[in-house]
Amino acid sequence: MSTWLRLGRVSNLPTVISNALVGLLLMGAAPSPAWALVFAAMSCFYVGGMFLNDAFDHRWDARFAPSRPIPRGEVGARSVYVAGAATLLLGVVLLVSSTSRLEGALLGGCALSALIVLYDAWHKGNPLSPLLMGACRVMVVLAAALSVSGALPASVWMAALALCAHLIGLTYAAKQEHLRTHWWPLVFLLAPLLWGAWLGVHALGVWPYWLALAIADGLALRKLFRREVPRAVALFIASISLVDAMALAAHGHARVALACAVCFAATLQLQGWVRGT
Repeated sequence: MSTWLRLGRVSNLPTVISNALVGLLLMGAAPSPAWALVFAAMSCFYVGGMFLNDAFDHRWDARFAPSRPIPRGEVGARSVYVAGAATLLLGVVLLVSSTSRLEGALLGGCALSALIVLYDAWHKGNPLSPLLMGACRVMVVLAAALSVSGALPASVWMAALALCAHLIGLTYAAKQEHLRTHWWPLVFLLAPLLWGAWLGVHALGVWPYWLALAIADGLALRKLFRREVPRAVALFIASISLVDAMALAAHGHARVALACAVCFAATLQLQGWVRGT
């Protein structure tokens, strides 16, 4: 069980829940027991994607990251491939089961699965891999939204694009662990802060989460420049929920925005139990 938890990077799952909350609430959906199925589906997509990430990378990991479970012989690559594919399929089934909008849920689930597989299979040596990673998180928001309605408002798109920019920045940061890449793509991390400041002009409730995100990003950058790359990336990942909190606070969902902040804290706490990278 410990091996599978590490393969799935389950400590980061609270950030997936906050992504789904953005997609659901900005579509105007009322809280429902069916949301549990949406959250379970998005968790399956994330965990399945992480399984496949290790499966596709197992030869590379054998050379550069031998402490990962597959190179250590804790589990076979074939088993991880099968588990990853099955978990993605389960995610699609759960998402479709959560709503009467079968076409939207099926489209969102299949598109998200395709992006995940494309990223996992083609992120090594691909200069566009940070954009693909960002697209995966965007699709988490959109897939949740499509389970509610096919007409996506501007608020959903803006929240998804801010999330994409944050993911591009953190994915470039993650590349610093084994590769020397350009530092300039880290400027993408500024986009959510600029967007949050614009939101804060119209909604004062955004500012506490904006400040928390600015502090978290600053601390993560400090760790990154000190070559503490895994710790920096883990903090950037947790900060995803703060981007979500700004989006929800700007649209009057104060309590759920606070829940997203709790997701941020929970991710940091869980990363002390299961590594987030």
